[in-house]
Amino acid sequence: MTIKSIAETSYSGMFRVEPEEGAAFFIRKEYLASVDFDSVEPGAVFEGEAQDELLDAGLISAVEFKAVGYLARAEQSRFGLTNKLINKKYDKKYIDAALTYLEGRGYLNDLRFAQAWLHDRKINHFEGRSKLAAELGARGIEREIVSAALDEFFTENDESQICRKAYEKFTRQGKEGEKLLAALMRAGFTYKMIKDIVQ
Repeated sequence: MTIKSIAETSYSGMFRVEPEEGAAFFIRKEYLASVDFDSVEPGAVFEGEAQDELLDAGLISAVEFKAVGYLARAEQSRFGLTNKLINKKYDKKYIDAALTYLEGRGYLNDLRFAQAWLHDRKINHFEGRSKLAAELGARGIEREIVSAALDEFFTENDESQICRKAYEKFTRQGKEGEKLLAALMRAGFTYKMIKDIVQ
């Protein structure tokens, strides 16, 4: 591959590389391992492993662009975003490299995702700590992050008040006795908390 031109784009740290033959592609310095970024200049020739590395950097950059598109619409977890990108037929090794870069820059953050998810979830659901923890765990969030997000969530939202709202909702649905108790347990509230409300 012979480089025809390279120019920095308006997207910070991303460069557009145009080879003499074939389609132009994008790279950033961080995606190159053994190739010296400063050697990527007009007239430079890359062959074999060096050429492969440049093309790999281009594929990682393509994944990054797609990932940033998802992140611009809503907070994402690394697990969820990985699955979305795999479904788009991107290679896992390129996904891992791009998402690690985005995490390092603070664009992708599982704690922030968990906090946003909890905030959205409380609008239409009345659930206790254990149910919310299970739901976040199912979304690939690590236990320590789940715990930190829930600690913060329940400093701002009284779990017993949420339990009371769940109790009122299930009562309106006609649940009573053992069925009511079971529904509240499934919603993630402790037996003690339920007993304090169901007098």
